[in-house]
Amino acid sequence: MTIPATATHDYGPDVHSIDLENKHVILIGTAHISQESVDLVKHVITTERPDCVCLELDDKRYQAMSSKENWQSLDLKQIIRNKQLSTLLVSLLMSSYQKKLGNQLGVKPGAELLGAATTAKELGIPISLCDRDVRITLRRAWKSTSIFRKGYLLTSLLASMFDSEEIDENKLKELKQKDVLSNLMEEMGESLPELKRVLIDERDIYLAEKIKDTTGNTIVAVVGAGHVAGIKKVITSNLQHKLDEIIAIPPVSNGWKIAGWGVPFMILASLAAIGYLKGAEVAGSNAMFWILANGIPAACGALIALAHPFTTIGAFTAAPITSLTPVIGAGYVTAFIQVMTRPPVVREFESVGDDISSFTGWWKNKLLRVFLVFFFTGLGSAVGTWVGGYEIFKNLFS
Repeated sequence: MTIPATATHDYGPDVHSIDLENKHVILIGTAHISQESVDLVKHVITTERPDCVCLELDDKRYQAMSSKENWQSLDLKQIIRNKQLSTLLVSLLMSSYQKKLGNQLGVKPGAELLGAATTAKELGIPISLCDRDVRITLRRAWKSTSIFRKGYLLTSLLASMFDSEEIDENKLKELKQKDVLSNLMEEMGESLPELKRVLIDERDIYLAEKIKDTTGNTIVAVVGAGHVAGIKKVITSNLQHKLDEIIAIPPVSNGWKIAGWGVPFMILASLAAIGYLKGAEVAGSNAMFWILANGIPAACGALIALAHPFTTIGAFTAAPITSLTPVIGAGYVTAFIQVMTRPPVVREFESVGDDISSFTGWWKNKLLRVFLVFFFTGLGSAVGTWVGGYEIFKNLFS
């Protein structure tokens, strides 16, 4: 198998021709915020008239990009039940980052992918969505990252939201050599290699295998420029056996399971021991301290987030209980109550990309306020667990 540098026609350095055993692949590397990329993919598809057009999209992202009312399919209550608020937040942050760059250039993020789909449909050419489900990608990325690096990731993403740097031609050229996402990963440095593996390397394999499985002799594949080198590297290898591995959600490690159940067990066992050794009254006082130590910080977190009064009451009530089980945290309970009492309206779903880059926007937008409730009540509950646990252990051994 050979991989010439460019396609049959001279489309420039962003178009690559790959000859496989049973098909010819024309691989287009794009910048997701470039009008030049939009024009390029339309020109190549119109000229080549391929049997199929492959896109670096999964069904969820395609529906979100192509539907003006994609917010209607976002079930916040189900997302909270599935404990996917963190991955949704990362997705929103990344989308907002791309949108901010695109606004400076007057191009909607992913316009070249939509342009490719539209052109293909106009010519009667089928399209194939070849990317891994974005929910799997984000959940694998989140699971593969340590708790300390999760904080670094969110901090870096948040910092990018408030970066006022303007995009110039030199910066655009840089973005064309990698896509926005891989550029962001590079800026985070070598401290997050596990994220690059999940967000870039695994998807290179997935995209390459799906492109090869696409029906037709001539295929045009439109991907972010950051995936081109990786796809060209792996597409001539048979890595079909890796697909099951890279679409699976890693289970919680036994160590985390033991720690998750171990802390509640020690708290309850300590209270029982205090009751046995020092009497029910002392045990009751320690239990009351546990309730207050957890409930007050969690309720204060809800107040900081400007949560609904019922949410604040729920935070105070839930924190002492949820701290004794790893099944669900106070943040998820209060986020659910907040959604039920102050559900986001249509306008806030539509403006979240702009509000997320404004400090005050996090409190004004009811969708973003759900994340504030989730974070601050969860943080308050965590502080209360350590304070309450320390006091109980101290009293047991004093």
